[in-house]
Amino acid sequence: MSATSTLPGPALQASRAALSAALADQDIQSPTDEELENGEIQEVDMQAQAEGIRTVFSDPTNFNVKHPLYSPWTLWFDSPATKGRNLPQTPVSAFPQTPIPQTPGVAAAQGWMEDIKRVISFDSVEEFWGLYNNIIPPSQLPQKANYYLFKEGIIPAWEDEANKNGGKWSIQLPKDKNRAHVDKMWLYTMLAAIGETFDPAPTQGGGGNAVSLITGVIVSTRPQFYRLSIWTRLAPNTNDDDAALRSRIEGVGKHFKINVLGYSESQRLAGPLATEVEFLSHKDSEKKGKSARKIIA
Repeated sequence: MSATSTLPGPALQASRAALSAALADQDIQSPTDEELENGEIQEVDMQAQAEGIRTVFSDPTNFNVKHPLYSPWTLWFDSPATKGRNLPQTPVSAFPQTPIPQTPGVAAAQGWMEDIKRVISFDSVEEFWGLYNNIIPPSQLPQKANYYLFKEGIIPAWEDEANKNGGKWSIQLPKDKNRAHVDKMWLYTMLAAIGETFDPAPTQGGGGNAVSLITGVIVSTRPQFYRLSIWTRLAPNTNDDDAALRSRIEGVGKHFKINVLGYSESQRLAGPLATEVEFLSHKDSEKKGKSARKIIA
């Protein structure tokens, strides 16, 4: 890592995790015996080639190589200023607006999605930092504003095919006590998402069929609190057949609480305007009653 980096330790660790899948794929194909016999392969000075590679970490202004993420992501935004009208000027106005993709999920959630603006999509570490450095942090957003960072092709709505059978981990944080911390928490949450550290199965030799549980992450500002959420594509039931899924879901919540938010495993967080790190399926969220089954991290 170059001395030019100003990332704090946890952010640097999460950012490096976002590179791991890309770096793991940088294998060099060996020449075949036939090619060697025919003299068709010229000796390549790999060290010289490597010395010519400049990344954003070694040369922030003149880098010539990007670090691709395991999956492309899209940032969405809404606030009272976006309700029912076009967006003349927003915290993300430096980026071009793109239309919402017309998927079955969008059709089902049409009223909800009318006010949400799709900001930009990205698929590399460098593009993520370019985006992050040009948007207003959560602590400075107006009340009732939301950032939604979801995998490309998934809309931030329960009705999307990728979300309808899932749920969310979330924590509610009193505004007066967390205004100085929410920006860091949101940054670490995004880095863990794009780095696939919440549910790393797809990047750990799971093969082409391995799919991450994570579909997106959200930060919301409200008059008296902030809320951070992690959405999953599946949610466990109470039967024994879901034991493996429940363990995987619990792993996401534990990682969120300890490694991203920085709390200890035994720390209790509930209080006035505050909640524990808790999981609720989207179906149970609709019940809004005591029958809803929560998992506490």
